[in-house]
Amino acid sequence: MENLSKIKQNQIKLQLRYKQLIEQAYNLRETDSAMSDISEFKAIKLLNKLNRLRYLSREPAKKQLL
Repeated sequence: MENLSKIKQNQIKLQLRYKQLIEQAYNLRETDSAMSDISEFKAIKLLNKLNRLRYLSREPAKKQLL
């Protein structure tokens, strides 16, 4: 159970950072396209980590009886 709470806390932290990077990429799009691309790349890497954490923190499927 403790591991699950650590995963959830890490997810929240990564989600906030992901949103910041996406916003930064959007804001830089017109002025500095290279920095925008870098921010977007970092955001994509974070999204990949978030997806892995979502997989780890998912609820176990309940067996259905026939």
